[in-house]
Amino acid sequence: MHTTFYTKIINSNARRSIRDELSKVVLSDKGLFPDLINIAFDINDKNHHKACWILELVCEARITWLKEHLTEFCNTLPLLKNDSAIRPIAKVCTFAIKHHAKDINFLNDKQLQQITEACFDWVINPDEKVAAKVYAIQSLYLLGKSNEWIYPELQPILELDFSKHTAAYKATAKDVLRKIARQQKKH
Repeated sequence: MHTTFYTKIINSNARRSIRDELSKVVLSDKGLFPDLINIAFDINDKNHHKACWILELVCEARITWLKEHLTEFCNTLPLLKNDSAIRPIAKVCTFAIKHHAKDINFLNDKQLQQITEACFDWVINPDEKVAAKVYAIQSLYLLGKSNEWIYPELQPILELDFSKHTAAYKATAKDVLRKIARQQKKH
């Protein structure tokens, strides 16, 4: 573990400029990426969520770097409890699924299943924050394009929960329900 890098992470905060700075450090030195993964998924480390913030930005730029860490990534999804970690990881799931649509060898069947299960868990968890739910809904919509069972499971959840949530959730749910309806008309 690169101790200077770890110290920078634990001393960081949620300000975008700091997250950008640390993600640039990793993007300029791919050798730090395994350390970033290890910190992000050490759920016993009280600062692991800070590494998740940086991981989100790195994966947005270089999602292919996650390939050799996908087993650990997917195995850790159901273990995440910190809201500040779940939101960026839910977004990374979206990046991974979008990349998988271009490169069908990026995720294997087990990893797709693990991401799907985690996303459904985040969507149905009444205590989950809206941002994580929004990314999970987007991921499930994308996954549903190639898994016909997802939309029939997702639709009633979105319809039932619609009135219970914020404007951001409602906007996403409405958009995804409309897209699902269009997809179903095509078939």
